[in-house]
Amino acid sequence: MPYRIAGIDVHKKMLAVVVSDVGAEGIVVQERRKFLSTPQQLGCLAEWLVEWEVDEVVMESTAQYWQPVWGALEETWQPSRQGHPGRGTHAGKIHLAQAQSNRGRRGRKDDFPDAERLIRRLVAGELILSFVPDPPQRLWRVVTRRRNQLGRSKVQLQNQLESLLEQAHIKLSSIVSDLLGVSERRMLQAIAEGERDPAVLAAMADRNLKATPEQLQDALSACRTLDPTFRELIRMTLEHLQLLEKQIEDLEKKASELMREDQDAVERLAKVPGMGVSSALQIIAEVGPHAASFPTPADLCSWVGVIPGQQVSAEKNQSSHSPKGNRPMRRILNEVAHAAVKTKGSIFEVKFARFVRIMKYEPAVWSVAHFMCELVWKILHGGVTYEERGPGVNAKAQQKRTQKMIRRLKKLGFRIEAPPIPPAPNPA
Repeated sequence: MPYRIAGIDVHKKMLAVVVSDVGAEGIVVQERRKFLSTPQQLGCLAEWLVEWEVDEVVMESTAQYWQPVWGALEETWQPSRQGHPGRGTHAGKIHLAQAQSNRGRRGRKDDFPDAERLIRRLVAGELILSFVPDPPQRLWRVVTRRRNQLGRSKVQLQNQLESLLEQAHIKLSSIVSDLLGVSERRMLQAIAEGERDPAVLAAMADRNLKATPEQLQDALSACRTLDPTFRELIRMTLEHLQLLEKQIEDLEKKASELMREDQDAVERLAKVPGMGVSSALQIIAEVGPHAASFPTPADLCSWVGVIPGQQVSAEKNQSSHSPKGNRPMRRILNEVAHAAVKTKGSIFEVKFARFVRIMKYEPAVWSVAHFMCELVWKILHGGVTYEERGPGVNAKAQQKRTQKMIRRLKKLGFRIEAPPIPPAPNPA
């Protein structure tokens, strides 16, 4: 059955659109037209596609510029085409193609030919199509990815603070493990406010701090002659850190509010060793609360890129480096895998110990990340709950972690009741 496809070559300020008929005679170009990328012009584009009775649309994923085009077609063109009485199996479909899979020959690139090539390669099945979730999940991604960007900014600011203290000859970071701990912040705030006596500053440390008062006084001795400019810079850095932390907390609360209906999925994911509530929110924002777009765990692992690569020539694999995939998911899985292999007595620690005997550290952690990706699919797609069955399961540690997760969920606004504490067994 013949049908009509529109190919859109997306740019920041303009769009090149080609409408072609696909049938037994091949692909025949019917119309070419350029539109601006303004909201008004995007509305005209959607109406124009409706007038031409276009059944299917394919566009390039050029930076972020494809998103307004997708949204306009999703709002106006797609409902009208899906509700058409004579619609076929292709009606109302929008495809997002990776730009690299539509590359033309060097010296032969132009806007309209690029749009025509999109149509030809889509019909031939040669395009690499991207997974685009529904509008609510896209909003989840905006919030969680912005939260991750602020987290990276916080790490950069912490490094800048350490560099600033070194320039001021304050060696606090040499004797404490966390420069932004409670005791450390208290001392830094006092320095910013003008305190000069190292003994007074050292007395602000908690008793649990491993550094001795003598070590702290020695590290803070430069405060006696510290230039006021350094104090002002420290104060500004601390205020910036407080602002970032407030925004990160607000974004996490916003993400939990948007995913309130999927609280059960968040709880089940957060129980996995190495993960937490924040990681669970980010994973669900990327793959969905049920991972419904991925029929098998292999499909999810392939989309994430947490699988061995293939570069086979003459029956030899030239490289097994993992392919490129969803970068946020790769980052999250790498972080939680590093945390999971350090969980004493967990199955992840056992698997890592087995892998590290036959490969280096990083590939071993990446193998654990592959296992965790399959586990994520099982928990979300199958609706199951994680149960730790490692050889060194500690009931007390598990209960402590559960209580910590519950406090975190309540802080983010979830309604949750603490599970009953099992009674201790009677002595024989």
